[in-house]
Amino acid sequence: MIKRSLLLAGLLIFASIFQLRADEGMWLPMLIKRLNQRNLKEMGLQLTPEEIYSVNNSSLKDAIVSMGGFCTGEMISGQGLMLTNHHCGFDAIRENSTVEDDYLTNGFWAMNMKEELPNEGLFVSFLVRMEDVTAQMNEALEGLETEVDRNAKIAEMSRAIADQAEEGNGYDAEVKSFYAGNEFYLFVYERFTDVRLVGAPPQSVGKFGGDTDNWMWPRHTGDFSLFRVYAGPDGKPAEYSPDNVPLVPKHHLPVSIRGIEEGDFTLTFGFPGSTDRYLTSWGVEQALEKKNPTIVSIRDVKLDVLRKDMKADDAVRLMYASKFAQIANYWKYFIGQTEQLKHLDVKSEKEALEQKFQAWADADPERKAKYGDALEMIRTGFEMKDNTVIGGTYVIEGGLTGADAVLQTYRLTQAFNALMGMDEGPDREGLKDRLKPAAAEFFEETHMPTDQKLFAVTQKLYAENVDADQQPAYMQEMGETDWDAYAKKVYSESIFTDSQRLSDFIDNPDSAAFADDPMRKIATDLFEVYSGQSALNAEANAMLAKGTRLFQAGLREMMPEKEFYPDANSTLRASLGNVRAYEPKDGVVYKYYTTLDGKMAKEDPDDDEFIVPEGISALYDARDYGQYADADGNLPVNFISTNDITGGNSGSPVINGQGELIGLAFDGNWEAMSGDINFEPSVQRTISVDVRYVLWVIDKYADAGHLIDEMTLVTDKKSSKKARKNAFKN
Repeated sequence: MIKRSLLLAGLLIFASIFQLRADEGMWLPMLIKRLNQRNLKEMGLQLTPEEIYSVNNSSLKDAIVSMGGFCTGEMISGQGLMLTNHHCGFDAIRENSTVEDDYLTNGFWAMNMKEELPNEGLFVSFLVRMEDVTAQMNEALEGLETEVDRNAKIAEMSRAIADQAEEGNGYDAEVKSFYAGNEFYLFVYERFTDVRLVGAPPQSVGKFGGDTDNWMWPRHTGDFSLFRVYAGPDGKPAEYSPDNVPLVPKHHLPVSIRGIEEGDFTLTFGFPGSTDRYLTSWGVEQALEKKNPTIVSIRDVKLDVLRKDMKADDAVRLMYASKFAQIANYWKYFIGQTEQLKHLDVKSEKEALEQKFQAWADADPERKAKYGDALEMIRTGFEMKDNTVIGGTYVIEGGLTGADAVLQTYRLTQAFNALMGMDEGPDREGLKDRLKPAAAEFFEETHMPTDQKLFAVTQKLYAENVDADQQPAYMQEMGETDWDAYAKKVYSESIFTDSQRLSDFIDNPDSAAFADDPMRKIATDLFEVYSGQSALNAEANAMLAKGTRLFQAGLREMMPEKEFYPDANSTLRASLGNVRAYEPKDGVVYKYYTTLDGKMAKEDPDDDEFIVPEGISALYDARDYGQYADADGNLPVNFISTNDITGGNSGSPVINGQGELIGLAFDGNWEAMSGDINFEPSVQRTISVDVRYVLWVIDKYADAGHLIDEMTLVTDKKSSKKARKNAFKN
């Protein structure tokens, strides 16, 4: 038995290590009122919790949107003008580009609303309200012992609660789980689907530094783009129509050009995708030893294929620009995460926490009965999954998504089975009519020679690195083979790899040809492996889910004085921090901002990543910075702050203590790449575009000052006070 005095001493040390840091955490905005308001005021926050989140009155949350479910945007005018990152708008910019009108390379600026470009499939969602439904859910879960029964009931209740929230109002609703299933919240959204491209700088501005600078500080990237949200004449969501009008949002952010100083308060507001801050040491070890290296090795070969083909053909470059960026982004992310998990010895930190938790649980009979087995469940769950991690990663990264034709085939298989099971008639013809444009769009977006190369290299890697008993059936049957020759055969024969063959098949479906199709067999076998692994790991996943739920509940009970934040799950979150420099290593200090001088110093006309547009160079030579220069006459470009962000936060506004936009978050920093698993306060930083650089590019470079005229510009204390008064009118 542990002596009470030793246990108390351990807990005091533990509490001192894990004191709440205002810059750590992604907080549900409705719960900010629980935080220490005095501390927040001392940090520089002048807004009330009601001005940040309110259901009945205008608040900051009414200016923030989830963009397409993958990024964040913010309203910056009363006419629906929305600001987000260039990399968030990248695919929309690419889809509107042609070799002749290459908006990725040259930029795009609508000089009036008639020139703004529609984007089919793009949407934004405003949060209407959120509601704690934990009590209702827990009542329904009472007495359910297995994870299967529990998950089924959660799905059933979540749909029922969401359906009730959607009834009669046209909203979208969902229930999300928090703290590994210990709490549940309802989120109600209003979705707008007419979102038009307004402006984008050239890639040499929006993606300056490319993959070399990605995740690095110092940065000099103008990572922004502009869209406009449209509504029907009644102000409600409507599909694209020339009759639609710019949305009048309930709130838009005033834009401050007063500048920033070290220590200034910063609030980021957005939709972070996912974090794993409660991951245990066994999960860290599995990521380090198996999952991360596997992802990196697969993406390595895919990037090599794409890089060569994109360089050889401009049409291929435009076709794959977005895909390449997505693959490269997380290829480098997993390299960095692995490096920092090791460098910062995160596994040891997790082990220390686990030891303290187990000592706390074991010190009391009731706690031991409730929480004593939590960590053992987690350890066992990870051990049970250990042998399938590499194979499971390959079936997704190198199999189902290794080449686009594979995933497209899997997606069409169910529809084709339905088609072949139908009798002749209107329903069958209707399905054909729906399938044809979807198939045509795939071939417009896919260069088959490149896809064939991707298939060959990923299949070869899969066969070489996954145990035979975890390989798909077709791969086991083939054994050692020439994967280039096999890829050539598959792509020359399959109905899924040629637009004419696929179109002919849709017109005259043939069940025998479908059954014999090589790509259909590949896609089917891969999905069987994927499904089989899910079934194989069902017991382990159930054990992990229960153990993690108990672990997180126990941590909160162990430290009742601490406000715990939940992991990110694509719901609206606020992060509170300050502008702050940092020391990445001994003898090195990074300032909190960069300027145009640094961008020009990096210029390299022979390197696509570091080209500077002629117009930017001319303005720099003339020092034509206008009202956007700082007090020393320099043009700020990027800055860093201690805010807590992750993927999905891209495009999030950085807001000062008065509720004004001062920047646009777009990246994290290399020294804290382990941050999704463990927050590192001394080095973890959010990298943002200074809004003065954004406005300077719009105004001086693009000559699109009409867009700035829409905004509520804050230039001094007087205009700041006026902007706040007008912004939060009820």
